[in-house]
Amino acid sequence: MSLLSGLGDILKQYTGSNPDTTNVEQHFDQVAQNVPQSTLASGIAEAMHSNQTPPFAQMASQLFSNGNQQQKASMLTALAASAGPGILAKLGGGNSSLASLFQSGQTTVTPEQAASVNPQEVQNLAQHAEDHDPSVIDRLSQVYAQHPTLIKTLGAAALAIAMNKMSQRQSG
Repeated sequence: MSLLSGLGDILKQYTGSNPDTTNVEQHFDQVAQNVPQSTLASGIAEAMHSNQTPPFAQMASQLFSNGNQQQKASMLTALAASAGPGILAKLGGGNSSLASLFQSGQTTVTPEQAASVNPQEVQNLAQHAEDHDPSVIDRLSQVYAQHPTLIKTLGAAALAIAMNKMSQRQSG
């Protein structure tokens, strides 16, 4: 069996409305390692847009909580770019670690700086960023696609939705 045929067989399992998620983490690993990053990103974005998963801001906070410092820095940099300076200035006044990070007009977050930000601040930033620019979900999905192991922390439902989208994209 060729690799593409094997992936197709795995992805087909997630095309129905109630897929069996028993092996979804293992399947996700196999697929994530072998599909183009753009395909993986579209699957992740679909899961984040879905009404079958928690709201985007909550998932962004969860991923931030589970990420390493480098991943956290990448997430914050992408969120800040989407939120814009006006939103950043409003967040928590001068009392939040996020506000202090972005007061100087800084747009890139270092891993060390990201370590001082708490997940609730990220959830607030993600909500504001999504309200300001809904395409932030698609851009952040590209960041998350670089870290497929981290995506598994979102749970079986999110992974099944991502697998379904990747199946559609591979077949069509």
